[in-house]
Amino acid sequence: MTAIRDAFGKALVELGGKNDQVVVLDADLGSSTRADLFAKTFPERFFQMGIAEQNMMGVAAGLALSGKIPFVTSFATFVTKRACDQVAISIAYPNLNVKIIGAYTGLFSGHTGATHQAIEDISIMRGIPNIVIIDPADAEEMRQAVPVIADYRGPVYLRETRDEWPDIFGADYQFAIGKSTTIIEGQDASIIACGVMTSESIRAAAMLAKQGIKAQVINMSTIKPIDRQAIVTAAQQTGIIITAENHSIFGGLGSAVAEVLVEELPCWMRRVGIPDVFGESGSNQELMEKYGLSAKHIAEVVMHTIKKGR
Repeated sequence: MTAIRDAFGKALVELGGKNDQVVVLDADLGSSTRADLFAKTFPERFFQMGIAEQNMMGVAAGLALSGKIPFVTSFATFVTKRACDQVAISIAYPNLNVKIIGAYTGLFSGHTGATHQAIEDISIMRGIPNIVIIDPADAEEMRQAVPVIADYRGPVYLRETRDEWPDIFGADYQFAIGKSTTIIEGQDASIIACGVMTSESIRAAAMLAKQGIKAQVINMSTIKPIDRQAIVTAAQQTGIIITAENHSIFGGLGSAVAEVLVEELPCWMRRVGIPDVFGESGSNQELMEKYGLSAKHIAEVVMHTIKKGR
C-alpha cells in the first residue's frame, strides 16, 4: 500500500527533472499535497502563493501564457469552490495549459470534517468546459498520470487522495486520458469505479464471487472525457451497472455514466457514493461505513440490483 499523495510528489519531482518548463504553485499546503518535495528540489520553480487560491489561479494562467506548465496545488475543496470563478474564466475559458491538483478528496481528509471534504469537486469541474478530470485509483496510476497530463495541452483537474490505499496496477500498466481499464471480468453485473473506490469495488467483487455472482470491475479514472464505449459495452455484457465513487452521487461519476446510458443503452443502474448530505469528521473506515462506500455495501447494492433486474 502506498499513499497516493506521496506518489504524486515523487512523480512531480521526476517530471521537473525532465522538463524545465514545469513550475509549481502552492497555497501554503505543500507538506500536505507533497508539493514540498518539488520545492526542495527545484526552489527556483516553486512559488508559494499563500492562502490566496483565487490569485494563485490568475498567476498560473499568466505562467501558462508565457509557455510554462504550471501545476497548481491545494486542497480540492479550495481549488474548486473558493477559486471556481478564476478557474472558469482565467483558465478554462481561454483553454490554458494549467494542471490543477486537488488534494484530500472526498470524505477522506484526515479528520478535518465537512469544511475540508471535497465531495462536490468533480461536479463543479465537470460543468466547466475544456477541463479534463482524472481520479487515479492507486499510486501507480497517479505516478503515470502526472507526466501524461503534463504532455496534454489544456487544463486538467487531477484528484489527489491523502492516504495509503491498496496497490492495483503494476509497472506494465499504461494510463491514458479518456480510457478505462477492466480489472475483473464478469457477466452478472458491472461495477464502474474511480479513485480509491476502485479497490473497494475489487473487494466487493471478491465477496460476490463467493456467492456465485461474477461482477465485472472497470476502473474509470478519467471522468471527463469519459470512456463512453466502455460504458455501453458493459451494459451490453451484463445489463446491470453500479457506479462507485468517493464523491456525491450528484454530478460525479454516477451522473456521467447515467448520462451515457440514457442516451445510448438504458439499463438497470445504481449509484454508490455520498448522498445529499455534508460529511463529518472520522476515520476513513468509519466514514466509509456510515456513508455506504464500503466493499460490503457495494456488494449489497449489486445483489439488490440484480434481483430487481431479473
